[in-house]
Amino acid sequence: MKFLDQAKVHVRSGDGGAGCVSFRREKFIEFGGPDGGDGGRGGDVVAECVDGLNTLIDYRYQQHFKGKTGMHGMGKNRAGGRGADAVLKVPSARRFMKRTRRR
Repeated sequence: MKFLDQAKVHVRSGDGGAGCVSFRREKFIEFGGPDGGDGGRGGDVVAECVDGLNTLIDYRYQQHFKGKTGMHGMGKNRAGGRGADAVLKVPSARRFMKRTRRR
């Protein structure tokens, strides 16, 4: 079994869902008005400590992680659902550093 002590991963939260444009229209209601729903929030990226792990070998082959996209809004003021989170399982006592880009 290989032991990997350092890993570089790229993470990004999920995109929010698209809102909906719709208008209420009923026969005996004089002014209907808009009734579109908002899009759902995108999923987060979460790091979870696991006691059974002792290496970062899982992140050698998969380095890009992204939360899922939120659901789209619908008519009748229905908001979209939230996107699923991306969970990174890491050994305990690990440190995360943000790497800045040089332009």
